[in-house]
Amino acid sequence: MITPPVSYAVAHLDQLDDLSYSDCRLRPVRLHFGITAFGVNAWTARAAGDRLNPEHDESDSRSPEELYVVVRGRAVFELDGERVDAPAGTLVFARPGVKRTAFAEEADTAIMAVGATPGRAYVPAAWEVWGPLYQAGEYGEAADRVRELIDAHPEYAGQARYAVLFYNAACFESLAGRRAEALAHLRQALEVSDDLRELAKSDSDLDPIRDEPAFSELVGN
Repeated sequence: MITPPVSYAVAHLDQLDDLSYSDCRLRPVRLHFGITAFGVNAWTARAAGDRLNPEHDESDSRSPEELYVVVRGRAVFELDGERVDAPAGTLVFARPGVKRTAFAEEADTAIMAVGATPGRAYVPAAWEVWGPLYQAGEYGEAADRVRELIDAHPEYAGQARYAVLFYNAACFESLAGRRAEALAHLRQALEVSDDLRELAKSDSDLDPIRDEPAFSELVGN
């Protein structure tokens, strides 16, 4: 991670980390610069035909509006099933609920995605915080990221809507060999979500702590 100067920072797109995420290539622009006011990331393709960003529809009540900018190369966007040709310089705007994805028509195509939810303060998406780290097998760093979020928001504890946050922390800590921390966060998650208890019974991420007596007490058989 590069720590930017207080006043401004400059980077070329190719200087940013190139991370694997859902069979796509993510360049974490927001995290690189420490941007806190809005979401922004870049997606790049190594070859023509590669999917540029995962298909999604941003359909829940807190979903952002998204603007995509084709930085280089040529892309084809699929928006609710309609294909839109998008050479470099094209702007594509999608409101929440529109199913979207994009594919590269040329090697080395890159798109930038900028998003924010109208009327709401920006909150980083969970997948952005730890998803690429998890997929890269960097479980300790993923656990650290989730722990930072939990520590910054003590009000999340005991709320069912945030149970998955504690559950994910437990999974990453389990995979990173942090048994005590994993069990503690698993306990916090299961205290408010029985659905997660059922998931924990078969979740392979928790296999490293499955032999702990405390795990059996929490999850059952």
